Formats: sequence, C-alpha cells, structure tokens
Amino acid sequence: MIARGLFLALVAFAVAACGEGREAIEHPQGSDELVLRAAVGGGLVPPEYVLRELPGFSLYGDRRLVVRGPELEIYPGAALPNLTQRQVSEDGVQALLAAAGDAGLLGPDRHYDFPGIADAGTTTFTVVADGERHVVSAYALGLEAPGQPGISEEENEARAALLEFSTKLSDLQAWLPEGSLGPEEPYAFDELRVYVRPYTASPEPELVQAEQPWPLATPLATFGQPVEILPDARCAVVAGEELATLLPAAREANELTPWTSEGARYLLLFRPLLPDEHGC
Repeated sequence: MIARGLFLALVAFAVAACGEGREAIEHPQGSDELVLRAAVGGGLVPPEYVLRELPGFSLYGDRRLVVRGPELEIYPGAALPNLTQRQVSEDGVQALLAAAGDAGLLGPDRHYDFPGIADAGTTTFTVVADGERHVVSAYALGLEAPGQPGISEEENEARAALLEFSTKLSDLQAWLPEGSLGPEEPYAFDELRVYVRPYTASPEPELVQAEQPWPLATPLATFGQPVEILPDARCAVVAGEELATLLPAAREANELTPWTSEGARYLLLFRPLLPDEHGC
C-alpha cells in the first residue's frame, strides 16, 4: 500500500509539472529574482512621467505577482501609485511560461520596430527561464495598421503573438489553471524612490493644495543626488524606519501637494521599488 501510494504521488507530480505533455520550465526561485515582466515605456512623455513609470506585470521566483491596480482618473492623482500583489501557484507559473514560449519569448532577444508611427511607447517582455534571460520588445504594439510597408509577414505574425500574450496577461483568471491565483492585496514595498523638485504654484486657484510637512530629519534642500534627465530634481531611496515615518504622509498627499522643509516648498514624486530594483 505504501509503495502504491508513493507511485501515485510521483505520477501526480509528473502530470502537474508537465501539464498537457509539456516539460516543466525551470525558473528562478528567489523572492527578488525576476521570472516574467511586461512593461511599456518611452514615447512622447514628460520626464516626470518617465521617473514614475512602473512595469505593468512582474512575476518573481517566490511566485509573487506585482501588477498595476486600478486608479481613479482624477487630477491631481494620488502621490503613490496603486500596486497590488498576489501569489501564483507553480501550475500557474508554468502556464505563464508556456504561453510566453508560444509567443516567441523564450528564443533569441529581438526588437520589432514599426515605421510610420511616431512618439509611441515600446512594450518590453523579459523572461528568465531555463538559466537564460530573454528580452523581446516591440515598438507601438497594438497600434499596427495592416499592410504597413517595410514590415514582413513574419514580423506581423510575431507582433500579433506578442499582442495576444500581452492581452492575456491582463486577464489571468480567464485562462490560468483553476486555483492558480491567490487573493489580491496591496503591494508591500520595502524601498521608495523619492524625487525632490522646487515647488511651482499652480496658476489655477481651484488646484491650490494644502501643505504637507516633510517628516524626515534630512532637509529636502540636501536630500538625494541630482537626476540626469531632470536637472532641477534630486533623488534618494527611503527604507526601514524612514519609510515607516514617511508613508502615512505620502498616502495622504497627491501629485500637487506642496511639501515644506525649513521654510521652503517642494514637489515630491514617489516611485515604489519592486523586489529586483534598488537605488535611483
């Protein structure tokens, strides 16, 4: 009976690992090791937007998934972005990696351009599997017009596969194995990137905001280091006790909140760091 039970357990494990006749895809296991990411960046956007850009989908080795959550379309928006996290079962991770392979993301690194469209963003997929890191990107993904000159049929098919995969990432419940997804909860970040700029008052009276005192010991005038893409900005990363002190005030603030420090006013941009990110 013991031997029969062990045999059945091994069979069940093999079926779960392979799923639909596929061999299990090896992937990193660490909580700060990236497995799969989809991010859109670039395009004609102001530097402030670039500084706050976040990937839309990041899956880690401990099977924690971090995504952008829904946000109210109001202005000014909240100072902190809405990020959520949830656990994905190993069956779910294997289904995601298999779908990534079907979309051409487990082969050589590639970039797919698309002439004729200006100032669009680039969608970048990063997959770490079977000991290799694969990066595939596509400019203006989803904005394609059929029959564009200079685009081969092979490229059109590759872009279509990437777009289909990107769409699937936004609705995991519809196709991952049942029970793959744990409950959603707010993303618990350990580090927060803070950008500091001089405050410029809004010319619109209805957008005048209440001031928020800066709660940390280091004054904002000397906080952080210069930022290359935004000459009047400085950047530093807050963690530990300082993060615990700052977060309550940051959660009450919005994009236009004036932060006061030693009699001066500043504008702060907040960018939570993901598990594989550090520094400015």
